[in-house]
Amino acid sequence: MKHLFFDFDGTIADSQRGIVDGIHHMIEASGLAPLDEATYLTFIGPSLTQSLHRYYPDLGDAAVRAAIRHYQDFYLDEGIFELEVYPGVTTALADLREAGYQINIASAKPEPMLAKILPHFDLSDYFDGVYGATIDESIRSTKAAVLAYALENAEALPEDSLMIGDRDNDMLGGAQNGTKTLGVLYGFGDAAELMNAGADAVIERPDELPGGVHKLLG
Repeated sequence: MKHLFFDFDGTIADSQRGIVDGIHHMIEASGLAPLDEATYLTFIGPSLTQSLHRYYPDLGDAAVRAAIRHYQDFYLDEGIFELEVYPGVTTALADLREAGYQINIASAKPEPMLAKILPHFDLSDYFDGVYGATIDESIRSTKAAVLAYALENAEALPEDSLMIGDRDNDMLGGAQNGTKTLGVLYGFGDAAELMNAGADAVIERPDELPGGVHKLLG
């Protein structure tokens, strides 16, 4: 059985508005120094834990956990449904299901959030498994850890699996778990970021997903 593991933010949906609004709230509520808007976009994809340690290296673990709680208070109340599924994605998912692939989500977004989002946007039926971080990001806070967890629970062989995403952490997470990787350019990363992270192939549009998958997995 061949398994596909899709990132969510920037791959299935454009969730920029809700995430960035949540980051603004988190930084203000935590009393952290503001960052520029371009930097806020880099928060989309990696876990908040990773991004907070990256941009605020002096924050201790307790302060990071408190900041994440501020983000989640806002996001679960206001930002969670501020997203749009990319045009053409559901058609591509339907084509891939018809072709016999097992389709999963492997996202650094916490699983309880994904459990709310998917049915709200009528996406649940497209996925056989949904794998994400824990709500407090205390475990599975990297894409490599999420994908390892997903592979184990889906009973998927790495050599028969493909990680699909828009950021370098998706490509690196796939490589660290022995899967092939497909980068998408309609999300938040660019070709240089994806290729430098070792993407096996890159596509530009959602309607190219089936062709990209067939090319890499057959």
